[in-house]
Amino acid sequence: MGVKPDHWIRRMAYEYKMIEPFVEEQVTKGVISYGLSAYGYDIRVSDEFKVFTNVYNTVVDPKQFDERSFVSIKTDVCIIPPNSFALGRTVEYFRIPRNVITLCVGKSTYARCGIIVNVTPFEPEWEGFVTLEISNTTPLPAKIYANEGIAQVLFFEADEVCEVSYADKKGKYQRQLGITPPKV
Repeated sequence: MGVKPDHWIRRMAYEYKMIEPFVEEQVTKGVISYGLSAYGYDIRVSDEFKVFTNVYNTVVDPKQFDERSFVSIKTDVCIIPPNSFALGRTVEYFRIPRNVITLCVGKSTYARCGIIVNVTPFEPEWEGFVTLEISNTTPLPAKIYANEGIAQVLFFEADEVCEVSYADKKGKYQRQLGITPPKV
C-alpha cells in the first residue's frame, strides 16, 4: 500500500466512495465494535434478517432455492435458533476498486460465542451491500445485534489491475441492495 493501511482505507472511502457510510474511527463504547481499524474496516449488520426455519420441511438447494426456507424479520436483536443460520446484510455499501480484493473474517466477540460469520471475498469492481451468512454453532439460541459490528474486512491492493473484474464478468451478485439468496 505504501502508506499506513488505515490512511489508505480512509482515502479510498472518501475519494472513491469505497465504503458508505464510512465511520472514520472505531466505535467501541457499549457496542460490538465497528468502523475503521488499523488494517481493515469492521462492518455492521443491518436490522434485516432472514432466519432459516424448517416449518415447510423444504430442502436447502443452491440451484433451486426455496424462499420458504427462511422467515424475513426486521429487528434490533435477531435470535438465531440453536444449530441454525441466518442471512443478514451490511449497513455499509461497498464499491471495490479494480486493483483491490478483500477478505472478510468474523469478529472474535461473536466467535467466542460460537457464532461464525462467513462472507466471500469482495472481488475487484464488485459493488453492493454485502449478504452475510451467520451461523449459530451452539445448542443454545444466539443474539445478533443490529447496527453493530459483525465482521472485519481486510483490503489487499494489487500492484496492477486485474485483467477481468467482477463487473466485466457481469457477476450475478453485482449491485445487490438487500439480502440476496443463492443464484445459479
